[in-house]
Amino acid sequence: MRLYHHPISTNARRAVMTAHHLQQPVELVLLDLSSGDQRKHLLSINPNEKIPVLVDGDFILWESCAIMQYLADKTPGQTVYPTELQARADVNRWMFWSGQHLAPAIAIFYWENFIKDLIGAGQPDPVELRRGEVDLESFATVLDGHLAGRQWVCGGGLTLADFSIAAPLMAAGPGRAPLAQYRHLQAWFSRVQELDAWRQTELDAELMVA
Repeated sequence: MRLYHHPISTNARRAVMTAHHLQQPVELVLLDLSSGDQRKHLLSINPNEKIPVLVDGDFILWESCAIMQYLADKTPGQTVYPTELQARADVNRWMFWSGQHLAPAIAIFYWENFIKDLIGAGQPDPVELRRGEVDLESFATVLDGHLAGRQWVCGGGLTLADFSIAAPLMAAGPGRAPLAQYRHLQAWFSRVQELDAWRQTELDAELMVA
């Protein structure tokens, strides 16, 4: 299997973390997003022209959460994606919540305070940052309350929901997203950062401008 990614992508981080945790034999293919030829190849395997993309033989799969679930289902004995109906639905719920709510809120800060400067796209937009503050406060409050008294997001152990929610938080620091006041969230995120899957997929500073 080949997994197309770039370390600056929080969505790709989800899939790469999952592959590391499950010890799946995945070849990581780093895409140079500034290369016209490589972007053309990306478009040929994903009509949305976005990463990550997983290629497993003749099967091509895009969308980070779908890739995470696929990798888990390919791994005998895995424990991060439950097979019991309601437990799996709970994990799905939080994975989709992350993609629909938390990640877009953090992405506003990542774009305005970090990516714009990285690519020379101008100054941060205060209107957008205010919108990000409103959204992030709403969704971070939900997550912080849910994590009170919990070690992990779902059930009694680590699941794909933790990876799905944690990956966008890699952008919180560079994006200067205001999350310090959410102590349950911060305690949980500290636990995630101790995982091998997180440590093995930390950003290489040299690749930030690749």
